[in-house]
Amino acid sequence: MRNWVYRYLWFTIGVIINAFGVAIITKAALGTSPISSVPYVLSLKFAPSLGAFTFVFNLLIIAAQIALRGRKFPPIQFLQVLVNLVFSAFIDVSMSLLAWLNPTILPVKLVSLVLGCAVLGLGTSIEVAPDALLVPGEGLVGTLSEKLNKRFGSVKIGFDLTLVAIALILSFIFFRGINGLGLGTIISALIVGRFVNLCNAHLPLIARIRLLRAVPVPREDA
Repeated sequence: MRNWVYRYLWFTIGVIINAFGVAIITKAALGTSPISSVPYVLSLKFAPSLGAFTFVFNLLIIAAQIALRGRKFPPIQFLQVLVNLVFSAFIDVSMSLLAWLNPTILPVKLVSLVLGCAVLGLGTSIEVAPDALLVPGEGLVGTLSEKLNKRFGSVKIGFDLTLVAIALILSFIFFRGINGLGLGTIISALIVGRFVNLCNAHLPLIARIRLLRAVPVPREDA
């Protein structure tokens, strides 16, 4: 029971760190991450916050998982709604905490962007290590991967490109040009995974969190 609590605690910490990483990337003003691109473009046009649009957008992603899996949708994954609430709320909290961060020159923007990608990579490593739940985006990618019989990584690339394409179309509709997307969107798509690999390979914390997955096997003579 204690292992279960610790696993979900670390998962929640990872989600919160992810939200902070998304906020830093967004504040770098070079374009947000692919998974946040559609909510961000919508938030630039309409009154609700980035966190509010993220919550609604992820609800649609969860609904898509349920529609695709039907009765095979694991009941535990309904907790993705709660995860979505925490993640979306902490995006807005992080954006408020970073209200002072408004870089205007390219070198500072790039430093902010790389820092945000590093934070997002750390959060993702911590989130995945306990093998507790799936975040909505990864849940849909995993579902599509199974349905299409394609590798997770390949589907992930297609999924991210689709989100960026949708965000780009919305940007042209709303602003007659590109707004909310840019070099940062491409860079984050390319390097966040590398930071995840670095954290997984070199942070002892990640290995310790993974040990929480272990369940003692009963002895045969017990």
